[in-house]
Amino acid sequence: MTSRALFPTLFYEASVEDADLLEELDTSCRALAQDDRAGRAWSKAHGYRGYTSYASLADLPQRDPAFADLKRVLDRHVAAFARDLQLGLAGRKLKLDSLWVNVMKPGGTHSGHLHPHSVVSGTFYVAVPEGSGALKLEDPRLPMLMAAPTRPDTFVYAEPSAGSLFLWESWLRHEVMPSSAKAERISVSFNYRW
Repeated sequence: MTSRALFPTLFYEASVEDADLLEELDTSCRALAQDDRAGRAWSKAHGYRGYTSYASLADLPQRDPAFADLKRVLDRHVAAFARDLQLGLAGRKLKLDSLWVNVMKPGGTHSGHLHPHSVVSGTFYVAVPEGSGALKLEDPRLPMLMAAPTRPDTFVYAEPSAGSLFLWESWLRHEVMPSSAKAERISVSFNYRW
């Protein structure tokens, strides 16, 4: 008798060790949090503890060279992850669809969600003070388990640090755990489409 693993869920983790890029992104993210009035207004209206450019700026790689540099890094890693996933891209590449900044204040969190209309989503971590909170990933089978007993890996917690890059398929439900840090956590999230 044999048990086989079917339909695995892959999660990609990398460390980008580029101090100059991290410093440039830190400066740029903090400047956006100060200057982007529409993003600050959206964050306030939606109860986001801190700042996000999610609903206000759609051109960060064209607007700022630090984000253009980050895009080049992301493109390489997303292509590697697509190969790991064995996606049938028919010779095409996944394309960056959206990229936004998150400057989360202490106590900030982001409830469970997924990213529809995308193939690969992810987050690059710029500043991660101690106690920032993990990325919580949910077993995609959870809504269909019904009366099944719990499993030890129903939820997986990925602990980031500055320079961490996490990628996952966009249908994977995830959330940002509450931050108990004394300083802001800064990250850049993004989606790639086919």
